[in-house]
Amino acid sequence: MTDLERRYLRLLAAYPADYRRARGAEIVGTYLDLAEPGRRWPAPADAVDLLRGGLRQRVRVAGAIHLLPGVRLAAALALLTATALAGMWTVLELRPAPPGFGEPSVGPFVSLGIVAWAGWLLAAAAQALTPDRWHRRAVALAVLLTVALVPAAALTGLPRPPLFVLLPQVGLGIVALGASREWPVALRVAPLVAAVAGLTAAASLTQESFAWTYRAVRASLMLQDTAVAVLAVTVLLAVGLAVRGDHRGGWALLILLTPIGLLALHALAGAADGMPGAFIPNWAALAATATVVALVGPALLPLALAVRARLARPPAPSAPH
Repeated sequence: MTDLERRYLRLLAAYPADYRRARGAEIVGTYLDLAEPGRRWPAPADAVDLLRGGLRQRVRVAGAIHLLPGVRLAAALALLTATALAGMWTVLELRPAPPGFGEPSVGPFVSLGIVAWAGWLLAAAAQALTPDRWHRRAVALAVLLTVALVPAAALTGLPRPPLFVLLPQVGLGIVALGASREWPVALRVAPLVAAVAGLTAAASLTQESFAWTYRAVRASLMLQDTAVAVLAVTVLLAVGLAVRGDHRGGWALLILLTPIGLLALHALAGAADGMPGAFIPNWAALAATATVVALVGPALLPLALAVRARLARPPAPSAPH
């Protein structure tokens, strides 16, 4: 057995065991026949294709036919939330403290966050105005810009938004990468509308007085309110769709639990720290809560698939008497 064949077989583990036994040799043989002479590692496109096919087959075996529609629904809600928040944070970034107040800034902006929020506004515009192939690329770019703020601030010494603002934005962005390329026009325009709504709402809220920092404008409260709103909307959708036998809302809820938990990070950390009403828990409680949310949330989806597969499995035939 060659190294290439062995590595293809490892990728084949993405498929259910019964499917591997029935068709594994045929699948690997096809990829080996198409591989270039001398290749030792599977092509990246082949690896992605095998992993995607394995996931699709596992979903089919589990009987979770509404999972992929649930991913698309979760992506739509996540993108709407992320672009609305980006609009609100953009207004904050445009109003730095006047000179002499001792507040650090990045030129005419509050922090480096303006780069990421501009990326999210660009992603919102891309959904409405660009060809389909650019939709996910624009969201991926916005996620990368948001993540890059942390090392950029460390290298330059310039201020950035706090992690409790950046983490939920990244979580929402990762979910938003599942957006469908076949959205109707109204849904494609919705993220741009959400971004404009966020801009307008923040401008009206901060017109009278503004405090120039994320903590001073009680960003944690804004994020907690957003978490409650997203949770309520998703639950209502899940219940309403389930009444009609459509379970994509339930899958969307499972997928969105992680970004919802990150949006409510301060409230959850305050509760874990013994101070449920406190919105400034200590750093250790915040870090521990973020870790739990990041680990437990994604684990719920494969757990639900495993349970669904067990329930869908036909009962073993009883022994003859």
